[in-house]
Amino acid sequence: MPKQCARIIDTLIEKRKALGLTQKELADSSHLMQSVIARMESKKAVPQLDTLLKVVDALGCDIEIKAV
Repeated sequence: MPKQCARIIDTLIEKRKALGLTQKELADSSHLMQSVIARMESKKAVPQLDTLLKVVDALGCDIEIKAV
């Protein structure tokens, strides 16, 4: 898994925990299965963009793209 993707996932995990949400609660609010959240958080698969966008939206976050 690319480092940038792993960093994004780590940030999403931190945000979920800071909000006091379980994986199941995040899955429900993002209209995904809990297994999708678990697989993403374990970094076993690179999540699809639409999955990331659903999770980000459910957490009340934004994705920002910066020029390198």
